[in-house]
Amino acid sequence: MDKKQAEKRINELREKTEYYARKYYDDDKPEISDFEYDMMMLELRTLENQYPEFITKTSLTQRVGGTVKEGFQKVEHEVPLQSLQDVFNFEEIESFEERVKKQAEENGIEEPKYVVETKIDGLSAALEYKDGIFVRGATRGNGLVGEDVTENLKTIKTIPKELPEKINITVRGEVFISKAEFEKMNQERQENEEELFANARNAAAGSLRQLDSNITKKRPLDIYIFNVQKIEGKEFNSHYEELEYLTKLGFNVNPVRIYCKNNEEIMNAINKIGEDREKLTFGIDGAVVKVDNLRLREIMGTTSKVPRWAIAYKYPPERKETTLKDIVCQVGRTGVITPMAILEPVKVAGSTISKTTLHNEDFIKEKGLKIGDRVIIQKAGDVIPEIVEVVVSKRTRKEKDFEMPRVCPVCGAEAVREEGEAAVRCTGIECPAKLYRNLVHFVSREAMNIDGLGENIIGILLDKKMIANIADIYDLTFEDIASLKKNGKKFAQNLVDSINNSKQNDLYRLITALGIRHVGVKAAKILAKRFDNIDNLASATIEELSEVEDIGPIVAQSINEFFAQEQTKDLISRLKNAGVNTQRIKEEEEDNRFEGKTFVLTGSLEKYSREEASNIIEKFGGKTSSSVSKKTSYVLAGEDAGSKLTKAQNLGVQIITEAEFEEMCK
Repeated sequence: MDKKQAEKRINELREKTEYYARKYYDDDKPEISDFEYDMMMLELRTLENQYPEFITKTSLTQRVGGTVKEGFQKVEHEVPLQSLQDVFNFEEIESFEERVKKQAEENGIEEPKYVVETKIDGLSAALEYKDGIFVRGATRGNGLVGEDVTENLKTIKTIPKELPEKINITVRGEVFISKAEFEKMNQERQENEEELFANARNAAAGSLRQLDSNITKKRPLDIYIFNVQKIEGKEFNSHYEELEYLTKLGFNVNPVRIYCKNNEEIMNAINKIGEDREKLTFGIDGAVVKVDNLRLREIMGTTSKVPRWAIAYKYPPERKETTLKDIVCQVGRTGVITPMAILEPVKVAGSTISKTTLHNEDFIKEKGLKIGDRVIIQKAGDVIPEIVEVVVSKRTRKEKDFEMPRVCPVCGAEAVREEGEAAVRCTGIECPAKLYRNLVHFVSREAMNIDGLGENIIGILLDKKMIANIADIYDLTFEDIASLKKNGKKFAQNLVDSINNSKQNDLYRLITALGIRHVGVKAAKILAKRFDNIDNLASATIEELSEVEDIGPIVAQSINEFFAQEQTKDLISRLKNAGVNTQRIKEEEEDNRFEGKTFVLTGSLEKYSREEASNIIEKFGGKTSSSVSKKTSYVLAGEDAGSKLTKAQNLGVQIITEAEFEEMCK
């Protein structure tokens, strides 16, 4: 490669690494594997070393990736949170050890020691304590400036809020989600038709960088501390000594730390961690080798990006070849039909893999998979097994193409794939695979509002085979319900009353409860007002539905297909027989003072919750929106109103206070 070609390739790699780093660090949505990114960075670093005249300060080889997310306060790190130099073979580890020995000899330090630790796959954070009290926590950001995530970090149970000593100390750790919790999270997201997390690291990063700490609180975050950044009133000679002290203070310190005297012991430690990585409860993406002597660290110093006294060995992803024996389909609780690869069992990275998800039919087509193919699999992020590629050269012409089913494999209802979506879904409301989810939604507060019939009770009713259909709720007797609990008579009477009360609900609640794809409470109210009863709605054509305000062609088609199902017709018939109201309840004199008006709510209201204010607006014929535009009629601004208020001011949209809103509602 000549100089001109090298410059062109360097620019290409910079552009690509910038893009992928942004997706990884800022958006928490990686588009390529860590290994692919590492190889790009290795090529870029190699070329820059060969042609140093092309090195720039903005290159990711010279700085830490990551920026401060909008909405967070900036925190300047007193001690930079640097990255680590990655290496991919033992020759580079040996070169590192030789450099350390040379520096030690030149400065009269005998036989330097090392600590080898796991490189935890998470998000780096600094925790600051004043007089032993946790006062501030921040993400790494670009190494110099991070995000203030104090409130989010306080939700992590393993972070001590107060230390046993009244000291001023700043420590650095890695926030992560354990393998088991990560798999559980993704399973729940798949059942809820939410986008899956690419890996545990990005799940942790996305959770910690939430603007609402209540969301973070629900995520199973943990942390391992691995360094003292700054401390007042104490001095240490070695890194290992620091770690022991941090443990005594009550910190959750990185549990894997191996003390080494020479290169041979370092290699053994790295191999040991590699062999044991599958047994670890947390994910790792390498092993870190650190100089133990703190004076020697100070002598060796740092570059603008990395310390010279530490290095990270990255393990290559283990890949194995096996046979794709079959592709079967599973139906999730929300009706999404997911293809699953059945594999000839093979051991990868310490685990025996016999099946893995194929996500959707687009993934199968993209990989060119056929039943009977020889395929290469690996573990993505060392947790989720995935098919990487087909070994086309080993095809025998006996392989079979796969097609997604056009009917649900569980209930036989039509399976559809809507335009613009990758998922194929079962449309049957009585599908056994969807029953639990459908029941939970049907009785929820925004739907039929059957108080007392929570997820736990629904689970028991299903386990005891006391219900097998949504309509079965209305066949439950006092005795049935009382049998679920000891001394359950009061509970049974309350639940029976709640079930009977739900029969008198307005039509919009029933429409909401049916769980029609794309139809929420707001759309249900519009449909109830337009069609008056369930029969009119069920018989409406796509054209008639599309003419309704805020009901587009996709929603119209979804409604039409839903009511065309025999399962739906059966359910509606049974609900009618049970006495459930299917008519719109009209108020004697409807007040539509807000008809044609769109409100946007921002900030905290004193007298109303967002939901209560929205209900009032809708009661008077208006509607609410989540974003401000020129079509917005009013912005109702409470305390701490943010960017929506600013946008409204720029667009000249009328801004009203809570007091003015109350006047409008009198």
